Amino acid sequence: MPTLASHRKSRSRTGVRANTPAVGFTTAALASVTLLSTQSATAAPAEPKPSVEEVQKKVDDLYRQAGTATQQYNKAKEATDTQRKSVDRVLDDVAKSADKVNEARRALGTYAAAQYRAGAVGPTAALMFADSPESYFEQTQLMDRLTDRQQEAVEDFQKEQRSAAKQRVKATKSLETLTESQASLKAGKQKVQNKLAAARSLLSDLTAEEKARLAALERKKEEEARRKAEAKAKEEAAERERQEEARQEEAPATGGGTDTGSGGGSGATDGTYAAKAEKVLAFARAQIGKPYVWGATGPSSYDCSGLTGAAWKEAGVQLPRTTWDQVKVGKRVATADLLPGDLVFFYDDISHVGIYKGDGKMIHAPKPGANVREESIYYMPIYGSVRPA
Repeated sequence: MPTLASHRKSRSRTGVRANTPAVGFTTAALASVTLLSTQSATAAPAEPKPSVEEVQKKVDDLYRQAGTATQQYNKAKEATDTQRKSVDRVLDDVAKSADKVNEARRALGTYAAAQYRAGAVGPTAALMFADSPESYFEQTQLMDRLTDRQQEAVEDFQKEQRSAAKQRVKATKSLETLTESQASLKAGKQKVQNKLAAARSLLSDLTAEEKARLAALERKKEEEARRKAEAKAKEEAAERERQEEARQEEAPATGGGTDTGSGGGSGATDGTYAAKAEKVLAFARAQIGKPYVWGATGPSSYDCSGLTGAAWKEAGVQLPRTTWDQVKVGKRVATADLLPGDLVFFYDDISHVGIYKGDGKMIHAPKPGANVREESIYYMPIYGSVRPA
């Protein structure tokens, strides 16, 4: 028994010695992890908050990117709408072909039923039970035994079957294309929303003082654009005065002047364009105060190309949906030769457009959160201008 007791005591001491180093290692490991975590936090400081000027630049760029994405969305929507109409037409054709096949089948059925009542399985009945009309005629030479009316019914049946097969193939392809267009439309919508959400997030992080400073920067930008517009207004007024003097000097020699229409710059045009432009501008003025909504074409809201398209439609001119296509319509004109009604496009990616009203100003649907308004054409970098009609 003493030996047993001694044995138990010895095991107890050994257990204590075995556990002691493990405790020490665990403590050291925890200390190392804590030290490394502290060092990592020290080595990777938080990024400094962007300045108000940087926020303004980022927000402006995000709005411009959203404008580009909006035009991509408009293009995808136009393609989707066109494809949906095409699919509807093809499905109508498929339904009509199916009706014709059924009608031809009923005609053949009439002949088959008559043959069956006569107590025989004639060629028409055999045709009805065959895998296909083609296989039937490949395996037999009974066409000569059919009557003229039966031959006509068989030919109609074959013709309508082939037509129906083609229409089904066409419908399948059209539906696949529509599915692709819808996927593109959905992706475009998400892209616009992401850009606008990023812009809102940047603005929401600003303090009250920073927002006030941002507003001051915006006013400064607007003031600079306004001064440029005033300078152009003076140029246009001087040009109009020069044209009026030229008409007065010409009148005594010719017995009357010729109306060359209204406008500024060196490119006067005839009264036809001026009349159309007045309709366009009257419509555009009536939309002032309505909200910008990307993808909208009116009547309660607009995006930039939606407004220009709706305005020129009032003058009987159908413009394409996107800025990228609108810039290709009509005649290109220089900024110095702008006339009321002309379209002015902005940015290198042609993602924005406004309607020139004269005196260096335009009517446009600016961006999300803003309403249709008059503004200097110099507020944004000008890409170019066109005269639609």
